[in-house]
Amino acid sequence: MSKPPENLSLFSDHVDPSLSDPFFFEGLARRTGYRLIAGVDEVGRGPLAGPVVAAAVILPQGCALDGVRDSKQMTPKAREAAFPVIQAQALSTGIGVVSREYIDEHNILKAALEAMRRAILTLAPRPDFILVDGISAIPLSIPQRCLKKGDRRSRSISAASVLAKVYRDRIMAAYHLMYPAYGFDRNKGYGTQQHRDALKQHGPSPFHRLSFKGVPRIDQGEA
Repeated sequence: MSKPPENLSLFSDHVDPSLSDPFFFEGLARRTGYRLIAGVDEVGRGPLAGPVVAAAVILPQGCALDGVRDSKQMTPKAREAAFPVIQAQALSTGIGVVSREYIDEHNILKAALEAMRRAILTLAPRPDFILVDGISAIPLSIPQRCLKKGDRRSRSISAASVLAKVYRDRIMAAYHLMYPAYGFDRNKGYGTQQHRDALKQHGPSPFHRLSFKGVPRIDQGEA
């Protein structure tokens, strides 16, 4: 078989059959000649504290995962229940974690793309095509397709979103045990009123993103 074309224009957003077929984009990639299609997504761009976490998932052809949706559309209990099911049914899964130090040194977009890059690189076997949630390509030579709201349009990306969300929530729960004043177990690092009040009272923890608006900077006399 000849090498499949890498022209991303083969995929069109004008008509969206993925609304009725959650594996539409995976199937289209297979019909183009690709065999190992990974979905990748990240969580944690918006919080004031904690890492960015990404997950990558390669699902076998015929795998349904009917209960899996965009992680934001699932309850915490449903996500936790789906986590081991996805891991058991996937051909391969990978997690990428980027620290708040990396976020502060670079920026949140670069950190998110780096987390997705790391997640992809942990996959074995390595995918030959990637479906990416969002509009920014991952800095890898593997052919890929960016999908706006991909976590709602591709079951592979949905599965990745669940793994990333559960993994990050567990990290934030662990951080809560070290710094309970901020309520990380509830807010997951997002800027709730309780979290902002705690920042005003206690200043930032080692896990807070000092480059984010709303986080006091000790080196500038703000805390």
